Amino acid sequence: MKTQYFTATSLDGYIADPDHSLEWLFQFGEEPGEEYDAFIRDVSVLAMGSSTYEWLLRHMAASGDAWFYEQPTWVFTSRTLPKVDGADIRFVSGDVRPVHSQMREIAGEKNLWVVGGGELVGQFYDAGLLDDLFVQFAPVMLGSGAPLLPRKIASPPLKLVSVQANNAGFLLTHYQVEKDRQAKV
Repeated sequence: MKTQYFTATSLDGYIADPDHSLEWLFQFGEEPGEEYDAFIRDVSVLAMGSSTYEWLLRHMAASGDAWFYEQPTWVFTSRTLPKVDGADIRFVSGDVRPVHSQMREIAGEKNLWVVGGGELVGQFYDAGLLDDLFVQFAPVMLGSGAPLLPRKIASPPLKLVSVQANNAGFLLTHYQVEKDRQAKV
């Protein structure tokens, strides 16, 4: 079981525009692609921040789509948010460590996906719980917005596992968090 961050970012390092929107990604098509399909097959639980959750709710309302995920989803928030009928959504707040333990129990041998945003992913990293980052660099510049991961990660650096390009012009990267770093936390 691994805790993983899978996201798309602009070349200048933003996962959402200044309005916390992902609309900029839709010019590449709404189908997630084979890289995402391969990733999500091994995911059994999700963690997401409240801004990501609220964006998904707005997108669902505008498009008429149903909730995107079958997996149990923990939403980290300090506010009361609406729940999606029929979806296994659990609202939590505070330290990610005890919640991560609960998620691990349910995940079994499959992976935990920290969907976003970057600040939540940073909390998992700070706690020594993040194993992998799958970052897809889109051929656009947003200029500002929500950063990919608002943390300094310099020593030890992340370990590059793979790099490839896809037909949409994305650069697909997979990094591992240095295991020695996690042991020190």
